[in-house]
Amino acid sequence: MIAQVAGAIVAAWLLYVIASGAPGFDVSKGFASNGYDAHSPGQYSMIVCFLTEVVMTMMFLFIIMGATHGRAPAGFAPLAIGLALVMIHLVSIPVTNTSVNPARSTGPALFVGGWATAQLWLFWVAPLIGGALGGVIYRWLSEEPTGVVAGAKTA
Repeated sequence: MIAQVAGAIVAAWLLYVIASGAPGFDVSKGFASNGYDAHSPGQYSMIVCFLTEVVMTMMFLFIIMGATHGRAPAGFAPLAIGLALVMIHLVSIPVTNTSVNPARSTGPALFVGGWATAQLWLFWVAPLIGGALGGVIYRWLSEEPTGVVAGAKTA
């Protein structure tokens, strides 16, 4: 996770350098930071944004686990995961600017400061909850063995 956050900060810095070359660029306008209420692209409430991030992260993890499951067809995981990420972005960009990854939210927030860092907590907490829920629900619904080895003899 530390490497992801460091990479996100470096990437945000690079984007900042590129974007600051445009006439009229103003980092305080958001710089693709995630936000809720007045800082949500669609002015969505904190609760709606929180729920969106939890559900999108949960579904993303669920799809990743299903696509990489031992019984999944070989070679389709990248396609399934990529299409899932496209769908997640199409749904949640208007709501939160799409996070589903705390590192993605942290990089831009550090450059915007103020409201972006104050709202950053949501984009750490919601994906952690969504990831945990996705893992638990997938495990509950999947047909993976529960530790019993077929053909094993007891002592």
